[in-house]
Amino acid sequence: MATIKAFIFDLDGVIVDTAKYHFKAWQRLAKELDIHFDEQDNEQLKGVSRKESLEKILGWGNKTISQEEKETLMHRKNEWYLEYVDQMPADEALPGAKEFLQAAKDLNLRIALGSASKNAVKILDKLQIKDQFEAIIDGNKTTKSKPSPQVFLLGSDALNLDPADCVVFEDSVAGVEAAIKGDFKAVGVGDAKTLEKAHLIIEGLGDTTPAQVINQLNF
Repeated sequence: MATIKAFIFDLDGVIVDTAKYHFKAWQRLAKELDIHFDEQDNEQLKGVSRKESLEKILGWGNKTISQEEKETLMHRKNEWYLEYVDQMPADEALPGAKEFLQAAKDLNLRIALGSASKNAVKILDKLQIKDQFEAIIDGNKTTKSKPSPQVFLLGSDALNLDPADCVVFEDSVAGVEAAIKGDFKAVGVGDAKTLEKAHLIIEGLGDTTPAQVINQLNF
């Protein structure tokens, strides 16, 4: 029977909601390209890399552009996104997230981040919680997007732990699938119907405690 030794957290939708900033930036870009983009479309970009997100949007709009143009658009979108992030206050963390992290530390659990975001360090700095994470695996360190388990496997490797000893917290279908593929226990954060494949589903980190999560996973 495995022993839980670490928690690996996705960032957007679990610890902080910068998804709204991504949405605003992608929608702004889509409008510039004359492509319809709404919140339902945005759901399909959760946990997906910047490059793949742009490819999806271009596909929806039946647009074909050069690689150079794609690089320009990705850079523009990221600049807009960072403009929004720069205005983010330290208390922007989702309800109970900071307390949950501290409670996990108090239980001597090790903590890592596994996020597709290339701006994860900047965001953690803004929230003043970067020091809580022993390992930070973000979009700058990965080559494969979720549902590939790469980001979480790199996280467990950085902690020198087996995936079976780690619990992943994810708010996206792709992220939950990635965790399960990597042999991690998956805690879905959000809608129970959407995240039904997770081993445990919670509404948010503020609705439970690390001890309760461990007990409910029945290790």
